[in-house]
Amino acid sequence: MVLERTIPLKGVSGRIDHLAVDLGRSRLFVAELGNNTVDVIDLASGQALHRIADLKEPQGVAYTKQGDVLAVANAGDGSVRLFRADDFSAVGTVALGDDADNIRVEPRRGHLIVGYGRGGLAILDSTSRSLVGTISLEAHPEGFQIDPRTQRVLVNVPDARQIAVVDLEARKQIATWKVPAARANFPMAIDGDAARLATVFRNPARLILLDTGTGGVVSSLPTCADSDDVFFDAKRRRIYVSCGEGAVDVFQGSAAGYQAADRIKTSSGARTSLFVPELDRLFVAVRAGLLGSDASILVFRPAP
Repeated sequence: MVLERTIPLKGVSGRIDHLAVDLGRSRLFVAELGNNTVDVIDLASGQALHRIADLKEPQGVAYTKQGDVLAVANAGDGSVRLFRADDFSAVGTVALGDDADNIRVEPRRGHLIVGYGRGGLAILDSTSRSLVGTISLEAHPEGFQIDPRTQRVLVNVPDARQIAVVDLEARKQIATWKVPAARANFPMAIDGDAARLATVFRNPARLILLDTGTGGVVSSLPTCADSDDVFFDAKRRRIYVSCGEGAVDVFQGSAAGYQAADRIKTSSGARTSLFVPELDRLFVAVRAGLLGSDASILVFRPAP
């Protein structure tokens, strides 16, 4: 990967969590959990455009065209706050009660799926700005993905040591996948044709590829420590894993499967990232340094 540029996040302290993008306006959203803010970055200029303040430990962030809404999930008060994406004015709040975390956009209806609490997924209608359903899980959900072919949601539930398979239409868990001798499964990605699921475990640090039809383990590869995001790059048949140890691991696919290809140095604690295929860029969030360096977003361009 080539480090194309570094975007400073001035006045941002503490942990940075997830990222999202508004492709139409070429904007990147950065959930700054430790700073209780979300920064809006104009990708054309590489400058901060706006800062949404007075949040409560924002973790998940997502943009949906349905209603043209930016959604921010807050761990501190369990709320999902909704903002107009054009001017960032507040348009609603949905109270989930506890630890609102990752957000995904369900492609068919544009609903927001939010992991929250001691074990649940919430379904939010971004147009009516209301809660329209919940799904129970055995423990708090971390990374999850929606299988566009089947409307199943595949969910990492690390405290239950499982991957939950959820039927979104029936609104219930229908299967449980387990990977023996592996714990702390946090990030998850699904490939373009939904045949493979990538889940990264922290203990031990392994990238596990599973068959989305059966849940069977296809491949297990060592990776960097303290992972928090993973992505498929379909164009190059690659997988990117970002880790808090200060690295992005690159895995290259071939007819024989995936193999470790490169390790890109970033910064200690830089474990969250976002790969945007439409922009062909990987954005990595770096927290402020102990010696006074600004928080920043590293923008990587994948090599051919």
